[in-house]
Amino acid sequence: MRLLIVEDEKHLAEAVKELLKKENYVVDVFYDGQEGLDNALTDIYDLILLDIMLPSVDGLEILKIIRKEGIKTPVLLLTARNQINDRVKGLDLGADDYLSKPFAQEELNARIRAILRRKGDITTTSEMVFHDITLDYNSLTLSCRNKNISLTLKESELLQFLITRKNMITPKELLIEKLWGFNSDAEDNNVEVYISFLRKKFKYLNCETSIKTTRGLGYSLEVIHV
Repeated sequence: MRLLIVEDEKHLAEAVKELLKKENYVVDVFYDGQEGLDNALTDIYDLILLDIMLPSVDGLEILKIIRKEGIKTPVLLLTARNQINDRVKGLDLGADDYLSKPFAQEELNARIRAILRRKGDITTTSEMVFHDITLDYNSLTLSCRNKNISLTLKESELLQFLITRKNMITPKELLIEKLWGFNSDAEDNNVEVYISFLRKKFKYLNCETSIKTTRGLGYSLEVIHV
């Protein structure tokens, strides 16, 4: 899952980024409100951690704009303890929760899990299932037919996204934005390489699940007989 942090306290932002990376989130950080807004408007994120006091454009204005644009990405506001009125205004503008600074790592993780559960992106376990495969995205393990194999973080992210969109075809462009970021230099070949890696691991596990290519459209999971 991809998270966006918009926080002008650079030491705090980088510390939170490292903590969340250990939880296997992909994290982008911006210290300026305008940059944060530009990236939030791409609508590629699963959750936004948004400071209220920011240069260029403040967090409440960012929240107001993205909600006006129809972007429903969950937002966790990061606030100072004395910003009671701002917290209330933020919730009224469409924030999903707030966290007062300074905060404990455990509470941050718990708030993020709670928001994503409400959104429906995660369950109470770390496992995702499609037909005969089980992905454990905490341990980066793919299991099938009583066998398992380790995945890289990028392979796990790709498979998570395909499972989440199991009834839809996912375009390469969307995979690039979701896995590498809107301003990334990644190209179609990057996606093709990781699709190939996953297909080889499905074959090694003798899975009935495979990844189908729909030419000109993208990828989807399918069930085959082996």
